[in-house]
Amino acid sequence: MEIGKKIKALRVQKGLTQEELADRAELTKGFISQVERDLTSPSIATLVDILQCLGTDLKTFFHDSEDRQIVFHKGDFFEKTDMELQNTIEWIIPNAQRNMMEPILVTIEAGGSTYPDNPHEGEEFGYVLKGSVEIHIGSQIYKARKEESFYFTPAYKHFITSERGAVILWVSTPPSF
Repeated sequence: MEIGKKIKALRVQKGLTQEELADRAELTKGFISQVERDLTSPSIATLVDILQCLGTDLKTFFHDSEDRQIVFHKGDFFEKTDMELQNTIEWIIPNAQRNMMEPILVTIEAGGSTYPDNPHEGEEFGYVLKGSVEIHIGSQIYKARKEESFYFTPAYKHFITSERGAVILWVSTPPSF
């Protein structure tokens, strides 16, 4: 963890110069500079002093330290191909099952389908990126083409098929894939 960048951000947020922070913490400006550039690490006691001067404490300082990835690239995706159902599912947000919703990219080969899903709590949303699909909900069948979307509450058994193949962005909450 690069604590120096975080200390610098707090110092700037408080409107302090390195010299002012050093004076308050009874340290040298050079030491503060080295800490902010991650060239040296302060002892725990010194870090506590610096954080006190910045109006925070260790618990708060490190609590918000989780780096959250915002943008995901193709290399981050997890892919599963089901030869029997003739589809490929790409989890485009890794570990999304811990979130409230789970977006996936589904490629259905011609004549393929998604696995049948039983009724459950939540919501299902899809956007057809390529081709057309048939959404089977209970005994009803709904068609959606490229650039059309669908939405339903999964109160009945449901799955999606495609006669000619399709690619859809599918978001479910809670995650169920």
